Amino acid sequence: MSESFTAVVLDNVDGKPKGLFRELTLADLTDHEVLVEVAYSTLNYKDGLAFTGKGRIARRTPVIAGADLAGTVISSRVPDWKPGDRVVVNGFGMTETEGGGYTRYQRVKPEWLLRLPDGFSLEQAMAIGTAGYTAALSVLALEDWGKIEVGSGEVLVTGAGGGVGSIAVSLLASRGYNVTAGTGRPEVQEYLRGLGASAFVTREELAEKANPLQKERWTGAVDSVGSSVLANVLAQTVYGGGVAACGLAGGADLPTTVMPFILRGVTLLGIDSVMTPMPKRVRAWEFLDKVLNRDHLAAMTTVEPMSNLPALAEAILAGQTRGRVVIDVTK
Repeated sequence: MSESFTAVVLDNVDGKPKGLFRELTLADLTDHEVLVEVAYSTLNYKDGLAFTGKGRIARRTPVIAGADLAGTVISSRVPDWKPGDRVVVNGFGMTETEGGGYTRYQRVKPEWLLRLPDGFSLEQAMAIGTAGYTAALSVLALEDWGKIEVGSGEVLVTGAGGGVGSIAVSLLASRGYNVTAGTGRPEVQEYLRGLGASAFVTREELAEKANPLQKERWTGAVDSVGSSVLANVLAQTVYGGGVAACGLAGGADLPTTVMPFILRGVTLLGIDSVMTPMPKRVRAWEFLDKVLNRDHLAAMTTVEPMSNLPALAEAILAGQTRGRVVIDVTK
């Protein structure tokens, strides 16, 4: 296979890595053991930062962008993977130190590959992507912690209109929890109500400067915002509750004190999706296959051609996207 194909490559422009469309061949790919024909990738906040150069995501250049991919194995030098296998890769340094999913073909290490559950198409796999898989890890962490109860108390999801938030709302509601959606966009409330949210709180309320201990409200929370929002969520979490922190769209700082932790026994559960061990990944995808409402997934998903990435990257950083954006790498 010698013909060229289009890929999005992060390379230095005026001293910063930015996304550029380039024509590549298989000879340009890293010599990992499994060759995948990519059907779809997706758009995450991290991808927006990488493409625009507004966040230093790439640790080496040039590197193919895209933190996710879903596709079909074309060839393999290891027995565990065979041509025709449908696979997903989330994270593992793609876009940072390893080539990612914004390309028609990619070579990957076999230990990165997850076999796609039969219940999902390749498009649905990237409608989930890192965001949905992170949401699943977050919900599982809260359930493992054991404080949230079906039909009792409120479980908060911040950044609810985004990718992680949308799928977290759907998963929690499908499990029977009372879900409160935190969002700075009133126009997405009906959309979130359709995903199962039963109450709402504004981003402004959650972001305002307040005491490190406040009235107890949340039995648990999934937070993708960070900064002052996370500080207030912790201050409002009930005694013994847990907060799954999985993002920093609002900032990487945490302006709080130890008081929620030592006076109320609140636990901050850190959620990493990039280097999560494979057993946890498999569990998360099995959970998604079992619990995620497919009508909800369709309602939160749009499919866009890879050629639209310049505008899409700016939009996700400006908080103008809703739900999940699937990237068709063939267009």
